[in-house]
Amino acid sequence: MSQAEAVPRRPRPLWSLGLLRSEIGTTFRRWRTLALLAVLAGVPILVGIAVKIETGGRPGGGGGGEVGPAFISQVTNNGLFLVFTSLAVTLPFFLPMSIGVIAGDSIAGEAHGGTLRYLLVAPAGRTRLLLVKYATTLTFCLVGTLVVALSALATGALLFPLGDVTLLSGTSISFGEGLLRALAIACAVALSLVGVAAVGLFISTLTSSGIAAMATTVGLLITVQILDTIPQLDAIQPYLFPHYWLSFADLLRDPVYWDQLQKNFGLQALYAVVFGSAAWARFTTRDITA
Repeated sequence: MSQAEAVPRRPRPLWSLGLLRSEIGTTFRRWRTLALLAVLAGVPILVGIAVKIETGGRPGGGGGGEVGPAFISQVTNNGLFLVFTSLAVTLPFFLPMSIGVIAGDSIAGEAHGGTLRYLLVAPAGRTRLLLVKYATTLTFCLVGTLVVALSALATGALLFPLGDVTLLSGTSISFGEGLLRALAIACAVALSLVGVAAVGLFISTLTSSGIAAMATTVGLLITVQILDTIPQLDAIQPYLFPHYWLSFADLLRDPVYWDQLQKNFGLQALYAVVFGSAAWARFTTRDITA
């Protein structure tokens, strides 16, 4: 037996930090990505200016049964509430739409540009590439959410007073603790987008057109959100990925209500497993011609 035959071949690892860094760098250098982040950063500015003009800077009243009104009514009292308001405004459409664009283009865009075959040569491999693409999309979920939160915090500090935070349950906490809750909410919102990212990745493996994948993902997002508002479909709504998105508001209660948050995170994990597995099954058996 030769020396080459005696030495066992090492299994190819499923993860590559270098490949991940390269993919993240490439994604965040694209003009499309920068434009999406600019739009996300602009939403809190527009909301803050609109509230300032509407109220003339006068302190507003509290209360409000829905998440949006409850937050907006507190913005003039405390600029930190602009963070919560902006996340509530961007979560139903702007944030998931951005995720849909990034996820939908992840595989299909490479196929359309003729670079997918080159990415799959050793030492990449299909499973590793798929994991890196999904991790990059999740990174954008977190970055996009933090961009909204930081833009809202800066705008709120410029336009409105800052101080102790009155929670939805009526308890007052310090501004520092309010910042920590804002960070926790931003992370919760980012985790709420895990399911959309997995769905978009799966759709991206079904076509070689990046535009078609992005449009399909965004169209599916809009359709699911419409279904989530129809009372006659209340039996299936708890299984739709956007159903528990606004549960992040429970982090602004004392004590925190974990029931809806846990259901949200569990549902997102389920979508990630199901559609991530479907994406892997499709991508690893797909005939790559471009």
